[in-house]
Amino acid sequence: MQSYITLTVRCLLSGQYPRNLRVGENITIHSRKFDGRISKTWRAELVEWREALVILRGVFNTEVDHRKLGHIRRGTISYEFFWLDRWYNIFRFHEPEGALRSYYCNVTTPPVLSGITLEYIDLDIDVLADPQLNYEILDMDEFEQRTAELGYTENTVDGALKSLAELVDLIESRSFPFSDNVGIEQFGSYP
Repeated sequence: MQSYITLTVRCLLSGQYPRNLRVGENITIHSRKFDGRISKTWRAELVEWREALVILRGVFNTEVDHRKLGHIRRGTISYEFFWLDRWYNIFRFHEPEGALRSYYCNVTTPPVLSGITLEYIDLDIDVLADPQLNYEILDMDEFEQRTAELGYTENTVDGALKSLAELVDLIESRSFPFSDNVGIEQFGSYP
């Protein structure tokens, strides 16, 4: 875990990010718990890289019943926005036919991209927004409970709460990637 933290600090302080990936390359994503355990792993394709923003595209290859998102059909597409210098990520879900389904935002530590692996620590707070950008903040109780149980540092709590406020502001102001002018054609075509 120490190497993960060291790499995060080095990337954030230097503003230098590895740029050896090609559009179309598959990236493995690890969502970790605060203690370093991997809680979820999946693969997605690199669509675009803009400075500290990595945009990926994933396709659900099975049906999924998600406790917050409901039933997700096979073929559902997720455009995944990971800023290497921000404490959150945003998933833009589209139905297999292309219609916008929802947005799902995770408050996290800034991710680290090393080789073809992107990793972050999930800090429990989520924001779910429908296509009209009505939103709901989820799991604040989990965040508060884990802060007490796991001893989230003051810096971690501060980063998480500031990021939550930033996410809400992005949604309410309809800023990228919540803006009307962000079309799916901008991120590649559907299968």
